[in-house]
Amino acid sequence: MKQKSLHFILFFWILSASSLSAQSEKGINYDAFNLHFSYGGHVPGGDLLKRFGPFFSVGGGAEFLLDKGNWILGAESYLQFGGNIKESPLDNLVAKEGEIIGNDGTFASVVLRQRGMYTGLVLGKLFPINASNKKSGIRFTVGGGYWWHKIRIQDDYESASQLFGDYKKGYDRLTGGIAIQEFIGYQHLDKNRKLNFIAGFEFGQGFTKSIREWNFDTMTAPTERRLDLSVGIRITWILPFYIGMPSEDIYY
Repeated sequence: MKQKSLHFILFFWILSASSLSAQSEKGINYDAFNLHFSYGGHVPGGDLLKRFGPFFSVGGGAEFLLDKGNWILGAESYLQFGGNIKESPLDNLVAKEGEIIGNDGTFASVVLRQRGMYTGLVLGKLFPINASNKKSGIRFTVGGGYWWHKIRIQDDYESASQLFGDYKKGYDRLTGGIAIQEFIGYQHLDKNRKLNFIAGFEFGQGFTKSIREWNFDTMTAPTERRLDLSVGIRITWILPFYIGMPSEDIYY
């Protein structure tokens, strides 16, 4: 009796393993709705290089990955931040001691940071490199949207009245405009849905101009057109949802 039970268990295990193997071989042949969460590191170029050093970004997006043709259509948004500021917009406020004098007569604690954001739409295509998994391979996308950036003036103790309220806008170099993004890298959507990621290179071109009408430090109106460039590496974690997948085909 025990031997028959052992044979039955062994037969059931082999049948289950064969079923999972067959499912794994055929891959996931459904449209997918993917949520993205990503982190990137970037190096500036063009006019952006004159203002900022290397910076980082964090954000996410959502997209459809069509099973037919592996076309990609989605939207993305990234917050950009950094601490390497090359311009000195507050030089006219600095005393001979090399610091900004606060309202109480002591040195103000003012720090400059980079802040920015890109938001846009994405169109692309996935080129599988393994016939058994059409959802993994070389990924190429292009996108268009809006890019803004500025110098964040951080006065922790609000001790410098020269930087209160709207006065701060005369120094922050707020800039924005239409931008284009390109990405090329590798996408992996695991057939068992356990490891899903994207990693690759991202390129940005921003056709921007100053949003502020007047710079207090230079006493001029910034009217010049800018070409802001960036190149970087982006790593993305994917949360996939497969459209139309029967419940018996969902596995973890």
